[in-house]
Amino acid sequence: MTVARSYVLDTNVFIEAAMRYYSFDIVPAFWQILVEQANRGRILSIDRVRDELKQGKDDLAIWSNSDFHGFFASTSEDDVIAAYRKIMAWSQGHPQFLESAKSEFASVADGWLVSYALARKCTVVTLEQLDPNIKRKIKIPNACQAFHVPYVDTFQMLRDLMVKLG
Repeated sequence: MTVARSYVLDTNVFIEAAMRYYSFDIVPAFWQILVEQANRGRILSIDRVRDELKQGKDDLAIWSNSDFHGFFASTSEDDVIAAYRKIMAWSQGHPQFLESAKSEFASVADGWLVSYALARKCTVVTLEQLDPNIKRKIKIPNACQAFHVPYVDTFQMLRDLMVKLG
């Protein structure tokens, strides 16, 4: 028997869906499905993403604080912190990235998201794309690749979960 992986969602998954293709007024089923899948233990996010979403003070912030509030995992567990140390050591020591990229990566949810996925054997869901030559930003897929953490975009996650909208 294969154990199903959980998907841990990046901030941009929520924001892009809310602002563009799955807005609350057009595709409320998407948001219901996220909660249903979270209730099944298939998807979640982390406290650092929740904090970024709260800054919006919009429908997404309200939804994340009400409907999805129980599905933001803590990043203060020892295994996640240990993974974060490894990821920060990699990012800070990597000569490819500019100092401003390293500083930003250390100050946002991205490094914590990859750390959580590494520690808990989750798949990261992000809309960022791997860029092996980038210098100005440390993208989530670049960090995932360095640590062999699987990552997919929203649409692949929905396919993997066999979700049908409509």
